[in-house]
Amino acid sequence: MRLQGEFVYLAVLLDAWSRRAVGWALGRSLESALPLLALERAIASRQPQPGLVHHSDGGSQYACKLYVGRLEGIGAVLSMSRPGRPWENRKCESFMATLKREEIDARPYANLEELERHIEEFIDQTYNRVRLHSALGYWSPEQFEARQAQPQTTPPWLPAGLSFSRHAEVPAPPARSRS
Repeated sequence: MRLQGEFVYLAVLLDAWSRRAVGWALGRSLESALPLLALERAIASRQPQPGLVHHSDGGSQYACKLYVGRLEGIGAVLSMSRPGRPWENRKCESFMATLKREEIDARPYANLEELERHIEEFIDQTYNRVRLHSALGYWSPEQFEARQAQPQTTPPWLPAGLSFSRHAEVPAPPARSRS
């Protein structure tokens, strides 16, 4: 992302099931420390069990020894997009496009600290809590997770627009007599 006098980088980890941003870090370098900080925040937030699938693009920062070692340390299964196939990481690509369109491109930022405050607000207050996702039945990630934790009264695959109660068939109007 471009600031007035420099480029900065954002590393984000999403929960693929709920689309919730669970860890992120902003910095001046793409070196392994940036995604590793985002990963540590995600681990602290979610406390994942062994078997978690961690998918990323093919960036070297996600394939470095420190990052891979940390994932192996929690028993994660590693998965990476193939080169030249951004759609294989589409959930994160979509998040980044949304962030840029709805926050980053909306105003200029003077410095890293200002950008970091606005990104934190966007992720915590807007994206995770109120932004609706068609893939989640038009729920925010937070609402989707809360709803999934409750007993289901309607099938989870039923779109929100079709969850109305059913009524008996409406009778046809009486036939008009010809006089």
